Amino acid sequence: MQDRIAEEKIDKYLDTTKRALEKLKIAAPARSFNRKLAENFLEMARSYYADATHFRQKGDFVNAFACVNYAHGWLDAGARLGLFDVSEDDRLFTLYE
Repeated sequence: MQDRIAEEKIDKYLDTTKRALEKLKIAAPARSFNRKLAENFLEMARSYYADATHFRQKGDFVNAFACVNYAHGWLDAGARLGLFDVSEDDRLFTLYE
């Protein structure tokens, strides 16, 4: 029965999201509505990632896991919508096709 999150698992998820954050580029033009959207998605992802690392450092793996999954969800959504250029990386991101 799985009733807790292993340290190795949370570290793996944090590393994956960190690499995704480092890889993406905002694809939307500077003066477009989509640029504001992309910046907002990225801000949300970074905020949740920061929360995840904070909880990880405190040893609270459950909340760290929740936050890192929210962070990566924002990144995947931005990639699928075309807000982020992720170089067609379907290992770090969930792409549309």
